[in-house]
Amino acid sequence: MSTAHHSRKSPPPECELRTSEEPTCVGREQVVLVGLDGFERWLCPAHAAALWLTDPTLRFSAKTRPQGISAVMSQAFGGGGRQ
Repeated sequence: MSTAHHSRKSPPPECELRTSEEPTCVGREQVVLVGLDGFERWLCPAHAAALWLTDPTLRFSAKTRPQGISAVMSQAFGGGGRQ
């Protein structure tokens, strides 16, 4: 019997900016950006890149995995990395 710790992961929330009319989400990583007021935005890498480039006050939350930050940078700067 294994004693490994199994995390109880709930599915990540969908991108806040995704709409059924225009599903422009790109990337599978979940990104959390935080504003100066502490408000969190849960986004896909494509939407996070667009917001991060246009609002210099946004920062990445510690809830965002390094892979998510890499995905945002690829979207923002055209790195063409895997998504």
